[in-house]
Amino acid sequence: MFDKPVPKGPETLPEEQAFLLLQELEKNTSDELRRQRAHFRLAIKAAVILQPGNASDLLTFKMKGTTGDVSEGGCSAMFPLPVRVGDVYRLQVDRTALSLPLLFARCVRCRLIREDAFEAGFAFFTPIALPDTVMAGAESGCDEWISCPVQ
Repeated sequence: MFDKPVPKGPETLPEEQAFLLLQELEKNTSDELRRQRAHFRLAIKAAVILQPGNASDLLTFKMKGTTGDVSEGGCSAMFPLPVRVGDVYRLQVDRTALSLPLLFARCVRCRLIREDAFEAGFAFFTPIALPDTVMAGAESGCDEWISCPVQ
């Protein structure tokens, strides 16, 4: 199996390129991925209602979930059923927990957490500005910003 050299052809990578790709792959740790994110993420638990993004299907499907984190460019949320990756959704966050406008986002990932829980990631079509109360809690260093006093 390893005695014969691998033939070089159009479908094989040059050794140097393969080595560089392996080095890049080794850097893909959770900490490294967080560092490379475009926007700062805040851990926020708020109720969210998910519906199809197109007007003709708006009333065909409605699911309640809970946000896990929110950033200017997207959010993650937990739902009882899987969300279709690539589809466009309308996200309505509970305004008593977090004052955000109606959001339109594309589902970029969905993974099974357990039989009745799916974590989905969304990319907003329009970046949002997080409310000042959220940013003040985050800057004060509070882990649970909701319970931290805002100065």
